[in-house]
Amino acid sequence: MKEKLTKQELHNLAMNIVGKKLEEEGYEFLGVNSQLKRDPQFVVLKEKKISFIVVRAIAYPDPIDDYDKALLERIRKHAEKFEARTFYAGVGLGHGDDYEQPVIKDEDFSLMYNGLIEIK
Repeated sequence: MKEKLTKQELHNLAMNIVGKKLEEEGYEFLGVNSQLKRDPQFVVLKEKKISFIVVRAIAYPDPIDDYDKALLERIRKHAEKFEARTFYAGVGLGHGDDYEQPVIKDEDFSLMYNGLIEIK
């Protein structure tokens, strides 16, 4: 029987995708939080500048760049205390053969990722 990924598994997959990109871009990880509803997911350092990054796994048809503005504003205000920047990273995930279908365990998946969106 085909089993869909749970919300936590989708969240972890999105975090792995964003984490790999951050690593490739030269970020150093200061903190990682993979629990659902615990933000930010990443606290990173690059060029002596700290950044807080909120990661969300998004399922079709929801747009990946729409984010909870109130939540991100709270994170941004908290980040200011550390002279840190705040970013949102939305990762669209779907089944490998049909993006409109859910991700199934041990099957290919499709992904959309537009990179980091700075919250100012």
